[in-house]
Amino acid sequence: MTDWSTFFAMGGYAAYVWPAYAISVVSLLALAIASWTWMTRAERLASSSKSAEETAPETKP
Repeated sequence: MTDWSTFFAMGGYAAYVWPAYAISVVSLLALAIASWTWMTRAERLASSSKSAEETAPETKP
């Protein structure tokens, strides 16, 4: 592995290795973005329900 072209050729398996890396990175990024989106949505829902509980009149049984 004396030069970069040999490294990037991956011993003839570059056609399999680099797409696998790309799919992995894209999948992890999609998972991170989806998780962040769902977390912010859940936090917004929780804060809105907490606000609704604070402003709702209390009923006594």
